[in-house]
Amino acid sequence: MSDRVRSRQYAGLLIHLTPLFAVLLAFFVGALMLVGLGVNPGTAFKSLLQGAFGNLNAIADTIVKMTPLLFVGLGICISFRGGVLNIGGEGQLVVGALAATAIALAGKGFPGWLLATVALVTGALAGAVWGGIAGFLKAYLNVNEILSTIMLNYIAVYGMNYLLRGPMMDPLQVKLGFFIPQTARLPRAVDLPRLVPTRLHLGALIAILVAIFVYVFLWRTTIGFRIRTVGMSRRAALASGINVRRYTVLGLLLAGLFAGLGGAVEVLGVHHRMFTDGTAFGFTGGAGFNGIVAALFGRLHPLGTIPSSFLFGALLTGANKMQRVVQVPSALIVALNGLIVLFVVGSEVIRRRRLRRLEKLTIVEEEI
Repeated sequence: MSDRVRSRQYAGLLIHLTPLFAVLLAFFVGALMLVGLGVNPGTAFKSLLQGAFGNLNAIADTIVKMTPLLFVGLGICISFRGGVLNIGGEGQLVVGALAATAIALAGKGFPGWLLATVALVTGALAGAVWGGIAGFLKAYLNVNEILSTIMLNYIAVYGMNYLLRGPMMDPLQVKLGFFIPQTARLPRAVDLPRLVPTRLHLGALIAILVAIFVYVFLWRTTIGFRIRTVGMSRRAALASGINVRRYTVLGLLLAGLFAGLGGAVEVLGVHHRMFTDGTAFGFTGGAGFNGIVAALFGRLHPLGTIPSSFLFGALLTGANKMQRVVQVPSALIVALNGLIVLFVVGSEVIRRRRLRRLEKLTIVEEEI
């Protein structure tokens, strides 16, 4: 192997490791912020690791945090590969959870396995409808999907606030005069089974199986190929006879479907009731936005999104303990997550530019 070929391989490896460097850079800047607050970065990051991986319960909590990120991230892989930007994960999570909750509360008396299955399917379909609205607006009315999905997030949140303060409010809370904006506790028969004696539930396994399915769908089916073709070049897709509008709608519809399923899994596996603090974040924990970063960090590959979602789940879980141990303000945790988002997204742009440059150099060298 020549030195030139070896150097190209090393350059290609470094390009693919760019997102990892971005995370390390984000932690370096975070360490500087900790020093500025008078906190030992070593102690802070040690507590973060202990909070995420210190024992069986910590690891289980990390996987529980990872699960909604993975569902949203898988939808992002499909929509972004199809050339449409889905920023509506928060709203799709909420709509899916609301639909699953309504089914679970209305179906008391049915067998638990049947009711849970119907609730999960209904949550997924509700998310698909919510994503499909944005897809239709993009395909047939040329409405920017970023704006439409963000606006749909607000509609979902305000709809949730209305329902949980009115028609879906826990009757017991109303009777006692507390008026807490939450539903009644779901029937225990629909609770997703625990995999180990921790908070870890069956939803995590479902998410991993869905990731494998999405990989097969995108890279081993005709429909997946057409979605990726539309994302790579709409003009080429049109020239080859692909109905671009149809696959634009399908991309956002599937993104909403998996996010909606994630919301249903979250309410059946973790919370067991719907509740609100007036924002989507109170229920989703920001999974609708963090799932985007997880997908980008996984290079928009369904299987790559699994470890990247686990990483960000660990950050979210470990950050809680870091906050308690070193007594840093919660705003610092938000800032650290924001830095990771900023550097990962920026690194993806840099990675693509360097990859194109390396490909051009390779072509020139082969011609010579």
